[in-house]
Amino acid sequence: MEKAFIKKEKVRFQHVDYAGIVFYPRFLEMLNCLVEDFYEEALELPFKNIHKTGGIPTVDLKIQFKKAARLGDELTKYLWLKNIGGSSMVCGFKFEHEDGSTCLEGEVTLVKVDFLNDRGDIKASPFTDTMRTVLERYKSEN
Repeated sequence: MEKAFIKKEKVRFQHVDYAGIVFYPRFLEMLNCLVEDFYEEALELPFKNIHKTGGIPTVDLKIQFKKAARLGDELTKYLWLKNIGGSSMVCGFKFEHEDGSTCLEGEVTLVKVDFLNDRGDIKASPFTDTMRTVLERYKSEN
């Protein structure tokens, strides 16, 4: 995954259920944090700025849970692009344990949108050439 955006995350008490393993909706929050960090750090488009005029809603999500994560584990989170359309992108993602085993993996489709009618509606908005150039750096050939 040489073209992946990579972040680490420690599993905290807030992430786990009574059994001490990550409660599955917390993984989706971790994924959203990864996307938010990708936008801020790789694309230099922090959510506090892009959400003034638009956003990047998730329109499709596929996820497979492979192995439980427990309180205190440190996960390495990977995000890469599988496909870039006019205003949408399909991102692959994977969370790994410290031993390299896969905790979960999947793909998420995000669409760049602009707000219309004082946020009453949204419309797909094409990626700028600058944004597309940066996105291409994270596109995997697989």
